[in-house]
Amino acid sequence: MIMLRKTFLPPIADLLAFEAAARHASISRAAQELHLTQSAVSRQIRQLEQQLGMALFHRVRQRIVLTDAGRVYAADMRAALQQLSAGTQKAMALSHAGGLLNLAVLPTLGTRWLIPRLQRFAARRPDVTVNLAARTEPFEFAGTPFDAAIHFGAPTWPGAVCEFLMREEVVPVASPSFRAQHGMDTPQDLTRVVLLQQSTRQTQWAEWFERVGIATTVALRGPRLEHFAMIAQAAVYGQGAALLPRFLIAQELSSGSLVELFAQALVSPDAYYLVYPEARAQTPLVQAFRDWLLAECAGSAD
Repeated sequence: MIMLRKTFLPPIADLLAFEAAARHASISRAAQELHLTQSAVSRQIRQLEQQLGMALFHRVRQRIVLTDAGRVYAADMRAALQQLSAGTQKAMALSHAGGLLNLAVLPTLGTRWLIPRLQRFAARRPDVTVNLAARTEPFEFAGTPFDAAIHFGAPTWPGAVCEFLMREEVVPVASPSFRAQHGMDTPQDLTRVVLLQQSTRQTQWAEWFERVGIATTVALRGPRLEHFAMIAQAAVYGQGAALLPRFLIAQELSSGSLVELFAQALVSPDAYYLVYPEARAQTPLVQAFRDWLLAECAGSAD
């Protein structure tokens, strides 16, 4: 256990003055931000330097420049102050609610599938606040604020429980005008049009062509976009054909802004999982969200 000694904990006001001055490289701008006088900010920085026993800034005429030690200290203090602010906000949120759930989600899944459904969880648990943040790669839960994550891939996550949610069917789609312009009559026709590529699933078109029995050298060609939401928008505006999970483009298919080009779908061996640390498996809030999410997926896996 780390014992915090008062000697090593400068006054928060001094740290705030130093961080603002370091960020702006200006005493006057720091003073404006903090609603203090320049002399007050300068005094707080001097007090901090005296406590540390070192200079944090070089003072050149009317300018201040961080010393090497000051640059390192500024980065550390900025991170510490941000963590302190986040912890305070979290405590304040908990004091006014029955619970706080921090969830890491895939960006398009969160925007297009989860958020439209969260009101149903809110109706069940109005005392709970759900915070969402985008994450596309697995991470260590230790040292993060996350209680759980929604992950696409294999059910492997060190130190965590993986609960199966659903698989996905990926289908070739395009705008009606794009289909009409290029005469999409057979899957072979896709070898002569722009193929929109998902940058984290670079072999997806190749797998689809193999699935329908077409040998081609063009499966990896085409503009690469990072998220499915970007690809869907590009397809809607006629910039190419796309392979997209059917359940993520339900609105576009329903409105007719996108159409399925061919019936053959690609079913990935990977799947969506709810992932949470083993230490939180019995947490009532995690259990409540898991039960609700599993029910949602069972009823809307299409």
